[in-house]
Amino acid sequence: MRILLVEDNERLAELVCQGLRSGSFAVDSFATVEDADLALASVSYDAAILDIGLPDGDGLDLLKRARQRGQALPVLLLTARDGVDDRVRGLNGGADDYLVKPFAMEELLARIRALLRRPGAALGVQLSCGRLNMDTSAREVRVGDTVMSIPRRESELLEQLLRRAGRVVPKRALEEGLYGFDDDVSSNTVEVLLSRLRKRLTQGGAGVTIHTLRGVGYMLAEDRCD
Repeated sequence: MRILLVEDNERLAELVCQGLRSGSFAVDSFATVEDADLALASVSYDAAILDIGLPDGDGLDLLKRARQRGQALPVLLLTARDGVDDRVRGLNGGADDYLVKPFAMEELLARIRALLRRPGAALGVQLSCGRLNMDTSAREVRVGDTVMSIPRRESELLEQLLRRAGRVVPKRALEEGLYGFDDDVSSNTVEVLLSRLRKRLTQGGAGVTIHTLRGVGYMLAEDRCD
């Protein structure tokens, strides 16, 4: 899952980015309305965290533009404004949730995951295909009753494929879901991760195969017994 963070406090933005990445989210961080608006117009984010008071405008203006473009991604407002009128204004302006500074990182992660679990949002908790089951909240992968140990990046890649099991996922979509603008990604990074994940799933008897459709993308599908 890829998150947009819009926060002009450099230290706070750094801490939030660290927390989101530790929670297995890819994140892009911007400090202005202008830069964030350009990112929203070019990348398909799963959710956004917006500060209200920004150097070049109001985060609610950014939210308004996104809604006018038909972007229905969940939005959490992150702000020092704690008055009832401020909260009502934000929620009436199209936000889905509101968190007042200072806050605990655990609560921010919990609120983002809750927003992503809402009907029509991106985050389902239990995913399965073949003998493979994934609890995205606990970050636990099982084959039958056996827990598989999977490195974080491979786990994130597996989650993306499981969410679209039986459908082709373009390489670009996988890259966008796994990495932010600041991540150093080579042309074969996804292929290397896929190779490792394929080997791990085969050795674990997961009963699934990751198919490569050259020039198109990748598809996770249950193995068939002919």
